[in-house]
Amino acid sequence: MTEINTLLEQSKDLVQQLLDAHEEFEKDKLQEIFASLEAVEIAHLLESIPDSYRGRLWQFIDEDKRGDVLVDLCEVARRSLVDYLEHEDVVEAVANLDSNDLAEMVDSLPNDLGESIRSSLDYHGLKNLEATLAFPEGSAGRLMETEAIAIRSDITLETVLRFLRKKEAIPDHTVAFMVVDRNGMFMGELPLSELLTRNPSRFVSEVMNEQALSIHPEMTQTELAVLFRERDLVSVPMVDDEGKLVGRVTLDDMVDIMHEEADHQILGAVGLDEDEDLFSPIIPSAKRRLFWLGINLGTAFLAAWVIGLFEGALDKIVALAVLMPIVASMGGIAGSQTLTLMIRGLATGKISGANSRWLAYKEIAISVISGVVWAVVVGLVSYAWFNDYRISLILGAAMIINLLVASISGFGIPMIMKRFGIDPALAGGVVLTTATDVVGFVSFLGLATVFLL
Repeated sequence: MTEINTLLEQSKDLVQQLLDAHEEFEKDKLQEIFASLEAVEIAHLLESIPDSYRGRLWQFIDEDKRGDVLVDLCEVARRSLVDYLEHEDVVEAVANLDSNDLAEMVDSLPNDLGESIRSSLDYHGLKNLEATLAFPEGSAGRLMETEAIAIRSDITLETVLRFLRKKEAIPDHTVAFMVVDRNGMFMGELPLSELLTRNPSRFVSEVMNEQALSIHPEMTQTELAVLFRERDLVSVPMVDDEGKLVGRVTLDDMVDIMHEEADHQILGAVGLDEDEDLFSPIIPSAKRRLFWLGINLGTAFLAAWVIGLFEGALDKIVALAVLMPIVASMGGIAGSQTLTLMIRGLATGKISGANSRWLAYKEIAISVISGVVWAVVVGLVSYAWFNDYRISLILGAAMIINLLVASISGFGIPMIMKRFGIDPALAGGVVLTTATDVVGFVSFLGLATVFLL
């Protein structure tokens, strides 16, 4: 059994143990289960049990883990949990969070609870929180950490080593120390490896990396995720418009962003939010799904109306009713392939104005090849079935037309939506399905009406 399978089995066992202990209200067992887990594991466990159990189990989680547990919960599960808790319990749990995590809490929790959290902070804590919240949502600034070590360039490595020994600890994910001048302007980085291997009498300015990468707070989190992935970064300094060091972003936050991006692409394709809570109450879950189901119903009525326009042809030639779903289905699948690749490419920054035209040519060429190949196949099958070469030719022609339109739609829809600020992962599938259904029915039934009646 692989390691991942072992972890999955352990997770299933933990869920069962937790539910059994909750049923019997075995306090010692419940405390033992939570004490053995990290915060992220506790969050995963809470998301794996019914919503109504979470509030009752909160008391058995170690107090020093509660803040991180709230951070690691998806937004819907987090809001649901705090509904069962006293405001004082939530405020106490988040008291020691970093400003970026605290900003996420304030943004996702009810306004009155957010105000309670603000009121509990001291001057510096409130100042850091407001500074983080001032950055646009979805920007790198929302992920900024101020806990980092900055050193001056005009001191020796021995001085840096003495300083670190006095501190006795360095922040997590530190592989280099940020170097600044007297005014706090970012100058570069001193890699930890250089600090440990170079002559201690040398100055920081002599061994630091002056070409070190830095980012601006308004860089998007998606762009930053691409940067971390392509450069294999562990952390990156953040500077303001004047080049002054303001903080850093670390790998642990970027892993969360990458995970959210992956969830968004998967769940968005069916009209669900990446924060969808599997065990949330029935009514709120139903409300979140009703909208996209309604949109889908509207597109289904549109397709039905198009079919109704050719009612006469369908009444006279039954074979058309049998074969027309094939055209729409093949168009939908082909378009979905292109749409998925486009959404993925846009999310990873691989598609831009410079290469989009070449990609469009490629997708159109693929659709023509696929259309011709499958037109021949369905034509032969339909001829063997209905013994009418005219239906076979019309079916093949409609297949080529719809696959071509599907490819163009799969390419163009996300590009247009992106330009207008609409998320293609959430709405692209609905628009694409409508396009391929309507074009598929119109091309097949329209050609049949012209040439068979």
